Amino acid sequence: MTTEALINKTIGQIVADDYRAAAIFKSAGIDFCCGGNKSLELACNEKNVDTEKLSVEIKELELSTPTFQHDFKNWDIAFLADYIVNTHHKYVLKTLPELVFYTQKIADVHGDNHPELKEVASLFFEINRELLQHLKQEEEVLFPAIKEVMKNNTPGAKTTINVEISRMNGEHEFAGGAMDKINEITKGYAVPADGCNTYKVAFKLLEEFEDDLHTHVHLENNILFPKALQLAN
Repeated sequence: MTTEALINKTIGQIVADDYRAAAIFKSAGIDFCCGGNKSLELACNEKNVDTEKLSVEIKELELSTPTFQHDFKNWDIAFLADYIVNTHHKYVLKTLPELVFYTQKIADVHGDNHPELKEVASLFFEINRELLQHLKQEEEVLFPAIKEVMKNNTPGAKTTINVEISRMNGEHEFAGGAMDKINEITKGYAVPADGCNTYKVAFKLLEEFEDDLHTHVHLENNILFPKALQLAN
């Protein structure tokens, strides 16, 4: 691929083609999930990142020995929806209560010396509330509608897909933006010198949760949702 073609390609497309690019974007502070519809050039300009340097790093992936990775973009979308439920939804449902507890705990214990922890706890409480409803809606409404259109091409299910995806994109923006804010105010989950073991566990879980959320939202925003919309329109 030429450099010109690459810089005009969207972030989401690049990661969908080779998920190893996600690590490059993460290191550069570029959002490849909620911001996946931006071109590489635009995303780099917004973050004041050297477009040419990042392009070289991405193109080097083509020359490196490929590592095993799922071919998500070529999966049947019903199978992809099931994978998202069984992998990412299960992880989120297991981890949300743990993080609500830990973020509130460290805010209570360390909040006087580190007032940003109170904001972290508040933000994660909202993430928890939003995602619980979001996952339920996907599992009970959107994903069954996708399967119904694939099986019977039902007009009502097509309408459901359009309505739900429009709303869910906004919910992804909220959750992703809240995690970005948590990352920012914790300075990339840096534990201060007076941080206890609970502090360390909370920040490690938050970072892991953010990484999983990025993959989760990428699979939906950049692969599943566009294919579902093609079915519905």
